Amino acid sequence: MFLDDPKTRKALTQWAVGTVAVCILIFLGVRYVSSIALAIEWLIGLVKPLLIGAMLAMVLSVPMGYIEKHLFRKNPTPRKKKARRPLAILLSLILVIGIFAGIAVLVIPELTGAVSIVISSITNGLDQLAALESSDDFAKLPYAAYLEKVDIDWITLKAQLENWMQKLSSTILDSTASALGSIATSLIDGIVAFVFCIYVLANKETLNRQFGRLARAWLPDRFTDSISHIFAVCGDVFQQFIVGQTTEAVILGTLCGVGMAILRIPYAPMVGALVGVTALIPYVGAFLATIVGAFMILTVNPFKALVFVIYLLALQQVEGNLIYPRVVGAKINLPAMWVLAAITVGGNLAGPIGMLLGVPAASAAYALIREATQKRESEKCKQNIQLQ
Repeated sequence: MFLDDPKTRKALTQWAVGTVAVCILIFLGVRYVSSIALAIEWLIGLVKPLLIGAMLAMVLSVPMGYIEKHLFRKNPTPRKKKARRPLAILLSLILVIGIFAGIAVLVIPELTGAVSIVISSITNGLDQLAALESSDDFAKLPYAAYLEKVDIDWITLKAQLENWMQKLSSTILDSTASALGSIATSLIDGIVAFVFCIYVLANKETLNRQFGRLARAWLPDRFTDSISHIFAVCGDVFQQFIVGQTTEAVILGTLCGVGMAILRIPYAPMVGALVGVTALIPYVGAFLATIVGAFMILTVNPFKALVFVIYLLALQQVEGNLIYPRVVGAKINLPAMWVLAAITVGGNLAGPIGMLLGVPAASAAYALIREATQKRESEKCKQNIQLQ
């Protein structure tokens, strides 16, 4: 009997115990799925500042690596080498914060002014309609007889609109006041995330070496090699994605700004910068910039707003079919269908951050599954050759 072999009995016992354990875990997972979800949510909330800091470190490591590589290349004294990493971190922070602060300074005042213009135009238009309805010129309008049958109290409508705006402003203020209560907690989390980010950037080689020692000491060698390979693929894919996405955003923003300047469309520098920043969110970001830009241009020149929408839609087609596949797609090697799926799933899970991180995560998973599939196919091919 094959059960007389100790190795066979041991392997069969391990398989039976493993199968029963997996079935029990699946049953418990389905039975207590809500409790498990709450436990995971509690755990994520517990380490949330550290996760945010790690994500910031991953983003900042891209410009930091480039800056550090080119700092003090000539005559690198020991003092310069020691100052290279802190200076690279500082310059990376100044670069990233400066870009977003500059965009905010450009966009927020203009957007606020555009909203004020729209509200003022609506209220003034209602006043003019009310005055026109009570004047003698109203009877001279085309279809005046039919318009008189439309009973609209423009003054009341204006009062209702102003009342609605006041209530909306009060709601916003109340929401802001209620949010002030959590500012202290958010500020503490932000400080912890920032400090952790700086620590990770400053000691990334040491941390990598420490995690490697822990893994080799406590985990099987095969499992350690697999984990190391997964992290290496994820890190490389994420770095390539950040570089490619940033390059594509700069190209798209520049083309948008230059095209708007040639077409004499208002707010060319500001909208171009906004398009470039929002393009960091693949596919979806450019549409958000289109809506905001068209709204702002509409307050100055409605015809130019239409021209802007047509131009940007055409530019997005060029970007999606020529620029993005060559600049980003070639780097992350992910088909467009899975890019769209990653954006959709990531956006539903974590909003704009999920949209941004979903693509490199899907690309890393795609690369790992492709490697495993190729390895599996190679093993099956060798087995078939041996059987023949």
